Amino acid sequence: MVITSAHISPIIALIAGILILIMPRLLNLIVAIYLICVGLIGLGVLKWLHL
Repeated sequence: MVITSAHISPIIALIAGILILIMPRLLNLIVAIYLICVGLIGLGVLKWLHL
């Protein structure tokens, strides 16, 4: 299976959902990290990801 940019968001959402179920206090941290990563990718700062 080849992981493309279309697969990254659902995989991250699944992992984040599992972690939130296990440790609900991680919700703020997971959301903050996700938003920062999406913002950096959107601005083109993380060009090494080739998205």
